[in-house]
Amino acid sequence: MRFMLIILAALWVFAATAQAEAPEFYDFDTQVEEQRFRNLNAELRCPKCQNQNIADSNAPISKDMRDQVYVMMQSGATDDEIVGALVDRFGEFVKYKPPVDSRTIVLWGFPFIAVFGGLLIVAGVVLRSRKQNPESALSPEEQARVKRMLTDKDPSSRS
Repeated sequence: MRFMLIILAALWVFAATAQAEAPEFYDFDTQVEEQRFRNLNAELRCPKCQNQNIADSNAPISKDMRDQVYVMMQSGATDDEIVGALVDRFGEFVKYKPPVDSRTIVLWGFPFIAVFGGLLIVAGVVLRSRKQNPESALSPEEQARVKRMLTDKDPSSRS
């Protein structure tokens, strides 16, 4: 009886861990088609995960998108048609590389503007600090005093 309980407990543990999803298999005629499928999946963003492509995402919507890409490829659609269909359905957000147009110009231009602005700020700070703190050389009196202090052997005689 005890042996049966151990076996049932072991089966229950293994059954609980075996809930993993079955891997997806897509059948392609050539390596070129398979690589095209991978490239498309890598350039499309998961609408749920937002920062993962549909190839790496485990979200159900990503699986649906991968299935749609596969079906459209099998029906002879071009890459642009496939991406266009997914953009129509989910919006421009699904493209990792949004096009440069009037709606996305700020997205593309902001990094350059930020770097240029940062360089201007750094240059202004450096120039301002040079004007406020000019390098001043010691006067001859101060140089003589420093020399005396450095050559003086008796620390108690220093003022």
